[in-house]
Amino acid sequence: MQYLGIDWAYRRAAWCAKSEGGKVTEEGFFPADEDGLAKLVLKLGPEVRACVEMMSGAVWVRDRLQAAGWEVQVADARKVKGLAPLACKTDKVDARVLAELCRRDLVPVVWLPTLDDRALRERLKRRMHLVRMRTMARNRIHGVLTQWGLKVPARRLRQPDGLALLEARGVPQVWRRSVAEALAVIDWLDGRLAPLERELRPLARADPRVELLETIPGIGALLGLTIATEIGDIARFASARKLVGYAGLAPKIKQSGQSSRTGPLSKAGSKTLRWAAVEAAQHAWRETNPWHELYRDVAKRKGKTNAGKAAVARKVLIASWHVLTREEPFKPCCRHGDTNPVPASSHFHLAA
Repeated sequence: MQYLGIDWAYRRAAWCAKSEGGKVTEEGFFPADEDGLAKLVLKLGPEVRACVEMMSGAVWVRDRLQAAGWEVQVADARKVKGLAPLACKTDKVDARVLAELCRRDLVPVVWLPTLDDRALRERLKRRMHLVRMRTMARNRIHGVLTQWGLKVPARRLRQPDGLALLEARGVPQVWRRSVAEALAVIDWLDGRLAPLERELRPLARADPRVELLETIPGIGALLGLTIATEIGDIARFASARKLVGYAGLAPKIKQSGQSSRTGPLSKAGSKTLRWAAVEAAQHAWRETNPWHELYRDVAKRKGKTNAGKAAVARKVLIASWHVLTREEPFKPCCRHGDTNPVPASSHFHLAA
């Protein structure tokens, strides 16, 4: 049995093979494509246990090598760095580290969804990309109008007399043209989003997890489907804190002795899940939202509304963990004898 570590890159991949005793038997580089993988398989034979770090294309590499009879594991890159911090980090050294972890059976394996789940994730990511582009166009309109002291909703501008309104308000033609281009982009994106959302809505209605997630304020059918698909099996997360960390919404913490310092959000983990949680927090400013007080307090203390949205996004994921784990709809916890929900920033736990 040989133990192989592969450090995959865009143009070439480094590999290192070790024996059961830990001796490096062979190593080198090969083209990072299917032909390169085929040549490596022919060179080493079928008796191989391999490890590759998680990156774009890692699942494809695993599938191709498993089809050749290899046993392949995909490692969490951040945990590999924690297990084996390196003073000299090169592709060759990384491949040796992965081979050694594979030989010692210490690979921090990443959970990978099925092919069907990956296909659904890709469709939801496509929607996320289009929605973010639409938001950028709307922000572009807002930025152009603020140069002339105007605050006109995009919905009003999309009416037949929208651009005439800007002309009447004294906006020059060059800036009106910029607004018109952004409005055209929004219309085009709406046309691309509509059929995609029609395809996804039946899938959302058929998923019992989405029905539970929709009881959480700010989560609709498609956001619920996005969150449910990105989470996968909720049993993967032992606590709500683990889920928040997986989404990258937990702040960085540096401790040394008696001192402890909190930094910005880690933003490590699922970008799509983080985006969905923040989208659900967009309406936290409403007084009917159970986390309105939390949003207002954090935004006032930090001086930024984004900080308040991040705090509410964490609460959304905490509530998501509770409703999915207990399989019960969302219900804010109340103080004894009080019919109004307590602020989400209190020490009371959420009851799902």
